[in-house]
Amino acid sequence: MMYSSRRKPVLYFKEERRFLSSKCTVYKLFGLCMALLLVSLLWLQLSCSSDMVTPSQEERRLPLQQPPCQADAQASAADHPSWGPHKLAVIVPFRERFEELLVFVPYMHTFLNKKKIRHKFLVINQVDHYRFNRASLINVGHLESGNDTDYLAMHDVDLLPLNDALDYGFPEDGPFHVASPELHPLYHYKTYVGGILLLTKKHFNMCNGMSNRFWGWGREDDEFYRRLRKAELQLFRPSGITTGYKTFQHIHDPAWRKRDQKRVAAQKQEQFKVDPEGGLTNLRYEVETRQELTVGGAPCTVINTKLEWCCVRAFSAYLQMQLSQEIVYEFISKNCFTLNSFTFR
Repeated sequence: MMYSSRRKPVLYFKEERRFLSSKCTVYKLFGLCMALLLVSLLWLQLSCSSDMVTPSQEERRLPLQQPPCQADAQASAADHPSWGPHKLAVIVPFRERFEELLVFVPYMHTFLNKKKIRHKFLVINQVDHYRFNRASLINVGHLESGNDTDYLAMHDVDLLPLNDALDYGFPEDGPFHVASPELHPLYHYKTYVGGILLLTKKHFNMCNGMSNRFWGWGREDDEFYRRLRKAELQLFRPSGITTGYKTFQHIHDPAWRKRDQKRVAAQKQEQFKVDPEGGLTNLRYEVETRQELTVGGAPCTVINTKLEWCCVRAFSAYLQMQLSQEIVYEFISKNCFTLNSFTFR
């Protein structure tokens, strides 16, 4: 019999056989059980006590968990009217990325305060059972951002700016792609507009928002690039930044959190086409709850959102099956794509 090198049970079993080889009595068995029980209780006590950390130890560990940009006393004062007439809505499409959110909100709050950018954070949390839809969540953020903001930052929760020279100001002349291909640590193709994109609400409305047909990870920003061109909006990117691919910190761990890159039916071909009708006009959603939170001293609003699939009845008719509603919903949740992905005959 083979044993793992980390486990060494041979001596244990030999000693047990020598002990039991003598005359076994009820008292000896009872004593053995009690000894094992005491050892188990002692081990449990030691393991629990090792998890307890004294305040001094915890204070020494905190600097290791803080983001690169440390908060200072001046940055604690948020939105101030003297900073200008414009206010930024930082829209964060979100689902189950709590570790990254705990870093993102206080870091960006400090970063924007240092640049005297009036702002508020809107974390659009998708709580339905469908696949993740980043574009629809950004559309929801735009509609829920209120009248006190006049421009948007479509901002990934796992991307942190490290260079203070990056501009987050009002993009009056046209959309401003902060995480340009020349600076993003991962994506370097010319038509890339993901990661961090600033644009006015007026320009976002001119594009009819983003397409709602992209379920799963990726390609919604490529389609939005085509919308920007169709709306004849000039795209701007940073200049004079010398930090290259070290301009941002990407805090996503692909080994821990896999991306949902599944493509089904004709969705792979449809992702490269412009969605002529989808966007703000056909967005369907429900705000389940709206919570005002403080994360590391930084205020943010979490909007728990259920996206609605408006084609359930059409799916049922198209499939021509006597399926229960639960089966239809399960099918859609696993393969969410629009009816444009099908060929009707």
